[in-house]
Amino acid sequence: MDDRPRDLKSLRRGLVEFLYFGFKNARSCLFVFTFMATVLVMPRAGLFGIPRYDLLLIVALGIQFWMVYAKLETWDELKAVCLFHMVGFALEAFKVSGSIQSWSYPDFAYTKIFGVPLFAGFMYASVGSYIVQAWRMFDLRIRHHPPYWMAATIAILIYANFFTHHYIGDYRWYLAACALGLYSRTTVIYRPLDRDRQMPLMLGFILIGFFIWLAENISTFWGIWRYPNQLGAWSAVHISKWSSWSLLVIMTFTIVASLKHIKSKIHIAQD
Repeated sequence: MDDRPRDLKSLRRGLVEFLYFGFKNARSCLFVFTFMATVLVMPRAGLFGIPRYDLLLIVALGIQFWMVYAKLETWDELKAVCLFHMVGFALEAFKVSGSIQSWSYPDFAYTKIFGVPLFAGFMYASVGSYIVQAWRMFDLRIRHHPPYWMAATIAILIYANFFTHHYIGDYRWYLAACALGLYSRTTVIYRPLDRDRQMPLMLGFILIGFFIWLAENISTFWGIWRYPNQLGAWSAVHISKWSSWSLLVIMTFTIVASLKHIKSKIHIAQD
């Protein structure tokens, strides 16, 4: 990508930067787009006698290791993506368990464990992959990031709430308020073309959460998984899931921000 300075008029510059912003976002979604395309074209019956969920796992592994081989991701970044996979799988296993049954994976697969096909963790890992790629593509820098221990604490509480709200109440809005206060001064600096731009980091979390919610609607429409209210006939995923995904993005961002080569681009607030 050529990021050399350009002499552009204001209107033309806005259009060119918008196009570059879109292209870089699309490039950052390489894993997401490739995996989602596979989800859309994969027959529900599978291929060559291999169940659909098992094929999706094979494809996800192939994409991930190709990205490392092509140097689109480093081994350290792959380790972080694997952590997202494990975190996501643990949540999935809890949510589909007999006592909870928040959603289900209706099709047979050889690679199902605790009712969850192993490819499911890659849906969470894809969020981490996007953030890792976007960090590189946009040369992201963070100003006034909260101290790491505070960010880690709110991330752990967000993750825990996905489990505990079934027993002691849903505290997502309290956690969202805490996160808003914690990141209220935090700004992300990014470069769509040749000039730095900035936006509130919380706005980024909300926007990413919205697009994940859209992807979830596509996945449930194609029957990859189903919520209880979608078993008879498909209906849109409830808008409240947008908030859940935005909170999950905060947790994912916290893990990415702990990578050594990314820490150097994060300014920690001192007051």
